[in-house]
Amino acid sequence: MRLVQVAQHADDLERAAAFYTDLLGVPPTAVFDPPGLLFFDLDGVRLLLDRGAPRALHYLQVDDVRVAVERLRERTRVVTAPHVIFTHEDDALGPAGHEEWQAFVEDSEGNTLGLVSFHPPA
Repeated sequence: MRLVQVAQHADDLERAAAFYTDLLGVPPTAVFDPPGLLFFDLDGVRLLLDRGAPRALHYLQVDDVRVAVERLRERTRVVTAPHVIFTHEDDALGPAGHEEWQAFVEDSEGNTLGLVSFHPPA
């Protein structure tokens, strides 16, 4: 079994497309309006922004949470600033010996979005 698609609410597809294009560094894969669907490809998993979907909380891995939050700071509300969650002792949930950094931002449509990156301890 493999994850194929996740969906979350978006009132304004154009605004959501601009936000996620900036965050992900790639344009949308497809737009169908009507009925109000916007897709991005996340390494084979579809992110669907849909006018009819409920709100959601997704965690996306980025190269560096601190850099991503600074780039987005003027476009969004930072819910929780970048911080270390824990250091991975083994490879069960992330690379062994690396710190897991997380931050939470509000996307252009009011969804909370978790950003995650892994770094060797300083």
